[in-house]
Amino acid sequence: MIDLWCAVAVVLVVILLGEFNIVPFDAFKGDNRTEFYLLTVMELLTICVIPLALRLFKFNKVKTQLKEQKAEALRKWGLWRLDMLCIPMFINAVLYYIYMSAAFGYLGIILFLCLFFVYPSMDRCQAEVDIKD
Repeated sequence: MIDLWCAVAVVLVVILLGEFNIVPFDAFKGDNRTEFYLLTVMELLTICVIPLALRLFKFNKVKTQLKEQKAEALRKWGLWRLDMLCIPMFINAVLYYIYMSAAFGYLGIILFLCLFFVYPSMDRCQAEVDIKD
């Protein structure tokens, strides 16, 4: 839970710094070719990481660890799942303010919305540890 809220807070700080021009992100701006390459990479990363994060606990290796090690495996794989969504969300937020391209903003919003599907509530954590085949 702490990892989730810290990641969201860091992204909010980036947004505040960019919106109020506290950090001049445009000083890092590159050329259009670099923007195109970064956008392509971030689109592909987002397309790949969302289904992987949402289905992570369905893989046999992860299921087995959740049955055997319970709390430790839940902590490990839960952090992996959150980080798979939060790290690209942070990168998209920074790239949005560097290039002022709405596409990066949309990718960040999509990743943020996916966090609601993996929100680590107590009920969800207990249900994921007590997996029935």
